[in-house]
Amino acid sequence: MKQTRLFGLAGWSGSGKTTLLTALIPVLIGRGLTVSTIKHAHHEFDIDKPGKDSYRHREAGATEVLVASGRRWALMHELRDAAEPDLEGLLARLAPVDLVLIEGFKRHRHPKLEVHRPSVGKPLLAPDDRDIIAIASDAALDYARLPQLLLDDFAGIADLVIERALALPGPVA
Repeated sequence: MKQTRLFGLAGWSGSGKTTLLTALIPVLIGRGLTVSTIKHAHHEFDIDKPGKDSYRHREAGATEVLVASGRRWALMHELRDAAEPDLEGLLARLAPVDLVLIEGFKRHRHPKLEVHRPSVGKPLLAPDDRDIIAIASDAALDYARLPQLLLDDFAGIADLVIERALALPGPVA
């Protein structure tokens, strides 16, 4: 049985969260971990294309459409008028893994690394978010409360993630 652990990346749009995440995943996998991700979008998004059969199924009113092939499968669930699911509900839908990396869900209580680029022109999130445990930046910051790492220190960031990821309650089968 695996114990799934959770760790997040927080930061302003354009700070490099996705770039860091996609560089970090192979490092963690190289250390023998299985990794899944959850990305929260603040806007409407679609993974389907107009005219495709699966799109037509959803447009006709299907609540869920599962598309499968020999290489992957995807489940699209239409909320219609239902509330957006919380992070716990989404985590329950994932297959068991060692680590789930979260991009977004910044109000959820889990350890986070702030990804910060001064060139974006936005303030640090860390002073107002006690769940941020360190900051990764492309420049030295005048903020001594938390450890700081360079954005391209993938090994150091992987060490931090492994050490500080939150163990989710109960083992996953």
